[in-house]
Amino acid sequence: MLAMALAALDSTVVSTAVPQIVGDLGGFSVFSWLFSGYLLAVTVTLPVYGKLSDTVGRKPVLVTGAALFLIGSLLCATAWNMTALIVFRIVQGLGGGALQGTVQTLAADLYPLEERPKIQARLSTVWAVSAIAGPALGGLLAAYADWRWIFLINVPVGAAALWLIVRHLHEPYRARVARPRIDWAGALAVFACAGTLLTAVVQGGVAWPWLSAPSLALFGTGLALLVLTVAVERRAAEPIVPGWVWRRRTIAAVNLALGALGLLMVAPSVFLPTYAQAVLGLAPVAAGFVLSVWTLTWPLSAALSQHVYRRIGFRDTAVLGIGAAAVLLLAFPFLPYPGAAWQPTVLMLALGAALGLFQLPLIVGVQSTVGWAQRGTATASVLFCRQIGQTLGASLFGAVANGVLARRLGGTHDLDSLTRSLGTGTVPESTRHAVADAVHAVYTGAGCAAAAACAVLLVLAPRHFPVAER
Repeated sequence: MLAMALAALDSTVVSTAVPQIVGDLGGFSVFSWLFSGYLLAVTVTLPVYGKLSDTVGRKPVLVTGAALFLIGSLLCATAWNMTALIVFRIVQGLGGGALQGTVQTLAADLYPLEERPKIQARLSTVWAVSAIAGPALGGLLAAYADWRWIFLINVPVGAAALWLIVRHLHEPYRARVARPRIDWAGALAVFACAGTLLTAVVQGGVAWPWLSAPSLALFGTGLALLVLTVAVERRAAEPIVPGWVWRRRTIAAVNLALGALGLLMVAPSVFLPTYAQAVLGLAPVAAGFVLSVWTLTWPLSAALSQHVYRRIGFRDTAVLGIGAAAVLLLAFPFLPYPGAAWQPTVLMLALGAALGLFQLPLIVGVQSTVGWAQRGTATASVLFCRQIGQTLGASLFGAVANGVLARRLGGTHDLDSLTRSLGTGTVPESTRHAVADAVHAVYTGAGCAAAAACAVLLVLAPRHFPVAER
């Protein structure tokens, strides 16, 4: 839980200190890479660390990831300009990928199937606490100390996590090959391919137009690398991304469903705070509270989901959760305008409960279908697909929202410029209507993604997941 807290806190604590960081180091035009660079590094390393944990064990991978994260944190605290800080954030992300995937895998290694929902719910609680405490902690450190402390605060937490892992984590003895064959060529190919394509998606329509030369060059290079990656992995004795991940109906269906989860999560996490400020007229702190309430019901619902899936199975429990989520997301555009703050708050409480009922049974279910030697790869694959979904969702829904705003207010308006101007005065009524329409369009798209995930589970996933030996 301490190791997971490193990655969870880091994703929230930096956001509130951006003005101070930019004021000190400059680089406003590229500051978004503080988040994009970290996200890319985490995403592209997930499958690599998953396979490595199956090959050399969980403990070495977890210790390496925590050490990398701490080194990256110390380097971030010494950054002398924005470029250096972005590079060091990528180093942090290289460690964060190991933390996220390996901790989730260990939960299945160390606990029998009956106890996994409890430990997974506790891990979800770490993310819930971080979502609430992270922005407040980042703001306090930036305001009353120095922004560099938001990275230095990781050091005592990470040191405690490392000490506990080294001293108390004892993996069961398993016969391993004396010289394990590691697919380094495949790891490099996966890293290059995923990094290139994700960069094209993240920066397309932001740093350059979608049909510009840089965008087309990145997509072309990424597709060429994808072909190369497939060729390398088909010939590898122990591929980083083995074919069975997609040949098995259960894992393939869960991968697609959690990819849709990552996509639909963008709607509330990115767009709801702007809606709460521009349309409801709330202050930033109150707007953050409207969003954060779903982190209260998500882990609670996840912990209680075991009582449901023991009766009706993993798939049907997940279908129940994502079906409810689709209804709630599609109900958002029907909220009265401008409405009261309690209305989206109630929706977010219910949405957190629905998604807790959806996500945890799928993760526990997939982990139960494989043995130890494949569990790291299977867990990393579902987390990788969820991360890919979030990246695609940010670009897709950002384009949708900006398109609606441009149509309603003229071609010079986009959501980023409106967000930056919220604190400058009263938002005009025409702008409030335009933001409401843009966010409604995004929520409608998220509801469609939830319905697609429901359909995928019903069509592809078996009603009863097979259970493998530990």
